[in-house]
Amino acid sequence: MKTLYLDCGMGAAGDMLTAALVELLPDSDKFMEKLNALSVPDVQFRKESAVKCGITGTHISVIVGGIEESEEMYVHEHSHEHHYHEHSDEHKYEHHHHEHSDEYKHEHHHHGHSDEYKCEHHHHGHGDEQEHYHEHSHEQKHHHSGMHEIEQIVADLDIPDKVREDVLEVYNLIAEAESHAHGKPITEIHFHEVGTVDAVADITAVCLLLHEISPDEIVVSPVHVGSGHVKCAHGILPVPAPATAFILKDVPIYGGSVDGELCTPTGAALLKHFATRFGDMPVMKTQAIGYGMGKKDFQMANCVRAMLGETADKTDTVWKLSCNVDDMTAEEIGFAKERFFAGGAKEVYTIPVGMKKSRPGTLICVLCREQDREEMIGLLFKYTTTIGVREVLMNRYVLERRIEAVITPYGEVRRKISSGFGITKMKYEYDDLSRIAEKQNISLDEVRRELKNCSL
Repeated sequence: MKTLYLDCGMGAAGDMLTAALVELLPDSDKFMEKLNALSVPDVQFRKESAVKCGITGTHISVIVGGIEESEEMYVHEHSHEHHYHEHSDEHKYEHHHHEHSDEYKHEHHHHGHSDEYKCEHHHHGHGDEQEHYHEHSHEQKHHHSGMHEIEQIVADLDIPDKVREDVLEVYNLIAEAESHAHGKPITEIHFHEVGTVDAVADITAVCLLLHEISPDEIVVSPVHVGSGHVKCAHGILPVPAPATAFILKDVPIYGGSVDGELCTPTGAALLKHFATRFGDMPVMKTQAIGYGMGKKDFQMANCVRAMLGETADKTDTVWKLSCNVDDMTAEEIGFAKERFFAGGAKEVYTIPVGMKKSRPGTLICVLCREQDREEMIGLLFKYTTTIGVREVLMNRYVLERRIEAVITPYGEVRRKISSGFGITKMKYEYDDLSRIAEKQNISLDEVRRELKNCSL
């Protein structure tokens, strides 16, 4: 099975993931030409070699309007008529480069009054302390983008439909997190145009790279998010920042000795969207290794490491428990099957059989894991009339499975993707198909054809 493992021991950001994945390609320069041909508004990608702790890797810079951006994102909260620069606090949207202890000072105009404040931000990029002045006034024009404008930017890119879908889903994860952090609807979250194209560039690059590499599964290590607090005029907030923490719900994360923010919202959203699972590196035969570097130097190599290789197709063992009955009604057997599934059965099925004295009967079979075996035997005796249960230990070969939701003209539809042993299968969830068929008054086959025509 073609497996991609991402080592996020120093967090993750969009540019670092891009750089690590670029190194996995046999011709990275050709891919960089493809990226720069996408025509993301005013954006150019630049690849350069970088060394961290004696390890040579790649750093990716995103040039916006001819200037290498520090990759800050801006949020314009129209409901307060403010201009905010978001720096790892409750107003932070995104910082891609990994920098630490950088101090920012800028002018903040509130209804014509100028209040100067400093916002100390930690991220993985520049090693020297610096001050960036961002002046907002009524004379200066700043354009801001909501999700509608972002969707239009992505719609104009020359990328495969699946990549476009991935880009928008990742951006929606970030917008949802910002909405939750601010306590405002997604429609009221607006992103400064410079930060918008910068983030769209990073997200598109990673989505396109993963489409090109096309792994069967993506395994991600527990994510190092950094530690400490971020000081800002609005208060002192813990790392990870609120938006990042929201995105990383249900993901294994940890802090550590590095003082600062190591995982950005964009990095978190990309990992959350693409990871098949989170955990330790699987047993694999590696074929390519990539190092995506941040700018800051630490005692540890400041990088995301990507490893591409082959893992064994998935196998496991299950216990098959079975019994014969000839004195249970269909209702009683149906009730028993529900109890077996509730007790952890992997599968339950019945087969009509002929029993002694020429009686028709039923063979009840239950598949379960080793840890559920004893309990399942008890359930068979409790909910059936049998006086004996047979068991057989069986080897099982299985495809890796994941469920993903896609947006269709009929709303959100879930589909199951199964892969392994050199094949990939896709099937839409029956409950979603039947819901659409009933609402549209069409057959299931017609729904499947319509979804296929949507090129999802």
